[in-house]
Amino acid sequence: MLIEKDKSLKNALSGKVILLTGAGGGIGFEAAKAFVYMGSKVIIAEIDNEKGEYAERYLNNTFSGHLADFYKIDLADDKQIMSMYDYINREYGCPDVIFHNATITAMGAVEEVPLQMWDKSYMVNFRAPLLLTQLFLPGMKRRNTGTIVFVPSSGAAPYMGAYEVFKIAQVELCNTLSGELEKTNVNTFSIGPGLVKTETAMKGIKVVSNMIGMTTEEFYEMNEGHILGVEEAGCGFALSVLLADKYNGQEIGSIQVLLKLGLLENKTEQDGKKKTEYEKIIPLVKKIIKIYKEQYDGWIARNIFERQWVLRDFKKTVGVSAEQFLINMKNLEVELENENYQILSTYSGDFEKLREYYTRQYKLLQGFEKEPAILEKHSNTLKQWIADLNLISERI
Repeated sequence: MLIEKDKSLKNALSGKVILLTGAGGGIGFEAAKAFVYMGSKVIIAEIDNEKGEYAERYLNNTFSGHLADFYKIDLADDKQIMSMYDYINREYGCPDVIFHNATITAMGAVEEVPLQMWDKSYMVNFRAPLLLTQLFLPGMKRRNTGTIVFVPSSGAAPYMGAYEVFKIAQVELCNTLSGELEKTNVNTFSIGPGLVKTETAMKGIKVVSNMIGMTTEEFYEMNEGHILGVEEAGCGFALSVLLADKYNGQEIGSIQVLLKLGLLENKTEQDGKKKTEYEKIIPLVKKIIKIYKEQYDGWIARNIFERQWVLRDFKKTVGVSAEQFLINMKNLEVELENENYQILSTYSGDFEKLREYYTRQYKLLQGFEKEPAILEKHSNTLKQWIADLNLISERI
């Protein structure tokens, strides 16, 4: 297993109880393997009886001892969730970690996805994580320790609305919780697996790619540089819990965790050329970070109506809140100070989205500003930022 590359991780979570939903297969199963390797007791909350029983049997036989416990559940059913809550409290007490991994993918045009499917997606992709959090959070707060992990998606996309809308809502729920839990030792963060060829993901991508006139092979080829293996994604999920204090309140990705812990080689640095390319653009990256931090401070200083409009527009274009983007940039700044330049590859999406945002601002400016001198000045500034981001994107 990938996690075995670092022997110090063996039993790193010994004695911890993990509630991991959707752990019968795919990324969830790989995360369960990593958790058990680290000595955790994993409750496999899974709707598929065959997959759940196999996962339990495999984990207990492979790692010796009864560290995996399969619990069959349909997360779209509140009564079943309440029954599982009673079972866990009776058998284990309050879990140390709740990992909201389970999902269903509802794909198709907004008007074509049946309302019943929207409802089911809501129940599994948002209501279940919310209800489980409500049930177990009081116990974590009384104990003043615990971790709640959400698995959202990156942002609304065509033909994925019935899935993405509720997955994105998990980010906002996590952000809300983070603020409310600020003075406690209960951590919460969101983690995405990246683009992974799981059975569920491939079914969804087939639907979406066909609707946009692209084959699944073309889709994966276009995104080849961003694809993680199932084991890599699941291992990143499990290991993120070790860094819960560091990631508290953030939205991260599996690749970020693996790079941080040195378990994933940066595939683009095999001959050392990429490192040289990174070093050339570090000043430019730091410049962009500085610009964004100054912009954010300016936005917050505006009156409430202007501020709300700007922040909504930013999130609509970039896919995450301006505050979360600021956190991302500050985290990157720390990594660069530590000369961890390879981490730049995990922020490529952030820079691409920021470029889209500045491009949009440039277009809006042309129809808004009537004073020629001011128009020229601001246009030149935006064009320079866009050019800088183009160069950064080319090098990472």
